[in-house]
Amino acid sequence: MRHKRPQRGKNKDHQRGPARNGKGGKGGFDKPAPRPLAEPKELLEPGLYVIATPIGNLGDITFRAVETLKAVDALATEDTRVTAKLLSHLSIEKPHPTFSCHEHNEQSTIHRVESLIDEGRAVGLVSDAGMPGVSDPGYRLISTLLENGRKVEVIPGANAATMALVASGLSMASFTFLGFPSRKSGKRQKMFEAERESGHTLIMYESPHRIGKLLADAYAVLGDRRAVVALELTKKFERFHRGTLADLAEEFADLKPKGEITLIVEGLQRKAKRDRSDQEDDD
Repeated sequence: MRHKRPQRGKNKDHQRGPARNGKGGKGGFDKPAPRPLAEPKELLEPGLYVIATPIGNLGDITFRAVETLKAVDALATEDTRVTAKLLSHLSIEKPHPTFSCHEHNEQSTIHRVESLIDEGRAVGLVSDAGMPGVSDPGYRLISTLLENGRKVEVIPGANAATMALVASGLSMASFTFLGFPSRKSGKRQKMFEAERESGHTLIMYESPHRIGKLLADAYAVLGDRRAVVALELTKKFERFHRGTLADLAEEFADLKPKGEITLIVEGLQRKAKRDRSDQEDDD
């Protein structure tokens, strides 16, 4: 049985092709629905969101960090001016409220953050660079919120200590992070005395104008171990100075580099431990 072909123009439902701009036509396409002016904001549970930010190269920020910065209802930051530049670079509208959280106001910030969480808000915490709380403000806030049963979620990212350790070529089996050593030579030497017999690789931060004195104290107490001075990590002028503590102490005695510095020092090696133990037995 043969079927009759429908006649053009008489079948109202007949179209020569898919719709284009809402109308039929040859080779046409459906017009996509208009996109909303802004993506819907992700809803976060009430709590504190600790967000790592880049340590130099803004390209190192994670997708998760960006999405969290977009979604938080309030933002506590080490320096609101620094964070404003980051948010502007990422085209993220600054949350309201955005307020400072540093070592001089952290206690009052704790009460403010708790109040915001109790109101059902998600609060972000960022430092100027890296992970909040690691040689940066945030430790007391995080600790108090956890003690009081509040939600704390960490959004990981770049960290100068672990990056410098990996790039140093020294042992990563175990390490001790010492943060920023004291500005006083006597206290620095006591710190190194406590680590003198440790086989752990030592990691610490230091300012450019004190790195020479820190290296001199490290050499005086720890002896001539291998070490690496890492400067301007992830930035255009990133560089590594490698050598022994004696070499580096001499190199940086009068050198005043610019930028952030991370120092990695080799732990006491087994042979050195045996030699020192034998010497003490002879004495």
